[in-house]
Amino acid sequence: MAGQRPTLFLVHEPERACSERLLDDGFSRQAAMEISSYLAQSTDMAPEFAALIEACAVRGLDFRAVELDDAATVLASVDRGASLVWTLTDGIAYFRGGAAPALARLNGLKTVGADDSLFALCQDKFRAGAVLSALGLPVPTAGLVRGGEWLVEPPASSSGYFVKPNRLGAKIGIWKDSRIAKSGDALALGRRVFDAYRDDVIVQPYVAGRNVRASFLAVDPKVGPEALGIVFVDSGGDFQTMADSMALYGDTGTAAREAGQYVEPELVQVASVQPRAAESIKRIAARLMAGLGLRDVFSLDFRVEADDTVHLIEFEVCPGLPCFDFRAYCRTEWQLSLAEAMAETAARRIG
Repeated sequence: MAGQRPTLFLVHEPERACSERLLDDGFSRQAAMEISSYLAQSTDMAPEFAALIEACAVRGLDFRAVELDDAATVLASVDRGASLVWTLTDGIAYFRGGAAPALARLNGLKTVGADDSLFALCQDKFRAGAVLSALGLPVPTAGLVRGGEWLVEPPASSSGYFVKPNRLGAKIGIWKDSRIAKSGDALALGRRVFDAYRDDVIVQPYVAGRNVRASFLAVDPKVGPEALGIVFVDSGGDFQTMADSMALYGDTGTAAREAGQYVEPELVQVASVQPRAAESIKRIAARLMAGLGLRDVFSLDFRVEADDTVHLIEFEVCPGLPCFDFRAYCRTEWQLSLAEAMAETAARRIG
């Protein structure tokens, strides 16, 4: 398709397609709904497509949203020199979005974001934690439970432990009782998660502090960690659960809003309260960009203690772009709407 107008292709996996596949694989309807809610950003992004078409047109680009099931055919037919692929939803296990950057590489296409190896790594929290630890980053050491049996036991902890599924995001499988006092209590949670979702759980020493999200979008390809948006995310509790997440995003979030149950967490700039912690987070991000290869767009989750001690919890190569926190980041850091920020990012890379 030589001579094609420069085009941004946004590849995404819809909740519906994921849920249908999980049901076919024997998951319960409830579990399929909960698991596919991870893809809520695909649902929440759809209303932005018209704005993306307009924002791209202003910058001399076309925009095309591509469902993941169509991506292999579409990406094999486009003009290599005039195409840019942005993967909206990741995944290698329950979700399949990690195939999109690999398809782009197979077809010699430019991409926004990290290379496809990181799409696989970030979806396995236990392996990712081992890599982050090897880089000397402050990540809690984790144990691993499969079903009701230990594969790796966690270190001793006087503060208790936190238990979460190994390959599921969006707080899926995190309940109010996911913080436990004794490591042995993780075995029952591991059985519950395995029975519902067929996933392992990681068991980390509980770390105190406030939840922090660091968001990054290199609208200007030359920027580094100084362009991070680093905010406390205060939701009224010590940690967010699956119920909290499902009330914010996607189809379940729409239902919660219609029922008057939507409560958006408060965002507070970390630098305004704990500037030393904010600088530590920037240094950690610089290490991840240099040592791990994060680039273009990503997010990092932390716990920050009152004495400025910083704990890196996990990283995402496909942050929830239409989520309230990333929208706020685009407005604060770049003075752009989400659609404008995405279109400008693409325009500066596609040439």
